[in-house]
Amino acid sequence: MKKVNYAAIDVGSNAVRLLIKGVDKEAMTPDEKFSKELLLRVPLRLGFDVFTLGALSDAKAVKLKRLMKAFKQLMKIYDVVDYRACATSAMRDAKNGSVVLKNIEKDTGIHIDVIDGKEEAAIIYNNHMECITDRTGNYMYVDVGGGSTEINFLTNGELIYSNSYNIGTVRMLSNAVDEEAWITLREDLTKLYEFYPNINLIGSGGNINKLFRLAEKKDKKLQRMTISSLEDLYEALKILPLEERVKQFKLKMDRADVIIPAAEIYLFIANIVKPEYIYVPIIGLSDGIIDNLLLEEKQEEN
Repeated sequence: MKKVNYAAIDVGSNAVRLLIKGVDKEAMTPDEKFSKELLLRVPLRLGFDVFTLGALSDAKAVKLKRLMKAFKQLMKIYDVVDYRACATSAMRDAKNGSVVLKNIEKDTGIHIDVIDGKEEAAIIYNNHMECITDRTGNYMYVDVGGGSTEINFLTNGELIYSNSYNIGTVRMLSNAVDEEAWITLREDLTKLYEFYPNINLIGSGGNINKLFRLAEKKDKKLQRMTISSLEDLYEALKILPLEERVKQFKLKMDRADVIIPAAEIYLFIANIVKPEYIYVPIIGLSDGIIDNLLLEEKQEEN
């Protein structure tokens, strides 16, 4: 069967992504089912407006509309049969978010769903579940974004806890994280750890992917690194000025600033639940959006 293409648009607080995947619904194995046709990441950094001003600036709104027009043309070029566009933390918080998105839909035809933190966490969780062969034990999935951190916890394959916290990299750089959010996160995870020790920590998102690639000590086969390795890398990164960080670690400017608070969030969580390793399977929200599209399509067929 010829593969057909599906797309996901992730309007995040730091970057906006377009993922196009080819899907062979008659594939014999999971590895044969998907092929990545295109992944485009554009650092619009919407959160720096929203978390500081409370709304999206006119300039950023125009850029977002232009980007959606470009994404629409790319989806046509790749013969995309279905897509979903989701906006997360920044657009949830933007006072003018609904107006901006209605304007974009009117001019481009692209409808963008503003999903709440729990739906965002569920999409990521469902995608992660497909990637696990051994579901025994305790797993904590942590997705650190620009505006929020999504946490899913399951034991022996059963989802026990799912929540979203307004703690994110861009929000931290904008000094817009409420101290109460840190207290709540610590209290919630401490309770989980008391009942479920020996937790496996799994990270997703662009920052942990980059941290994994930069780490000197890691297990590529198992896609994991020790927490001590993450700590060492964090210490090496944070002592450098931004420009030197870009140069020495070959980072893009829009990654070099957010990677520090991202590491701090992961280390904050690791200090509470005390894992030895953090696993990095290189999957995220965009993959989950496409998985959900296919699931809904299958349910409609039945």
